[in-house]
Amino acid sequence: MPPHHKRHVNLRMERWHRRCVYAACILLTASGILWLVAHYWLRVPGEFGETVNPLEPWSMKIHGAAAMPMLFFVGSLLNAHIRRALKSGRNLASGWSMIAILSALTVSGYALYYIAGEADRPVWSAVHWVIGLALPVWVIVHVMLGKSSR
Repeated sequence: MPPHHKRHVNLRMERWHRRCVYAACILLTASGILWLVAHYWLRVPGEFGETVNPLEPWSMKIHGAAAMPMLFFVGSLLNAHIRRALKSGRNLASGWSMIAILSALTVSGYALYYIAGEADRPVWSAVHWVIGLALPVWVIVHVMLGKSSR
């Protein structure tokens, strides 16, 4: 069937699903920003050098906890949203970009937890938080492009 004769495929996620993905994204972004602020700007000099601000470990615990539902809900998009988007051929560039961003965050987060040593931790960390700060912007771009393609 020619592309202009494709039947309309509803790509909109169900409200509960969309809210869960957005909530996990907001919690991850907020806890990541809180960690950045605590790690880079809220350290104070102590007797033996800079001290870790108490917000730093707590923000990391929240961040790690929020990553679990995010992974679950992103995985649930495979059948509910991504498969239909591929079938319809709509919003594919920003969709593939979302997959690339989420994959890079997953890999770099895993690397920070399990692979990074003291020497390369700053590099993995910078990669993770730079991409992480781009995520909410790209989610908004993806949603807006999706709405305009309806």
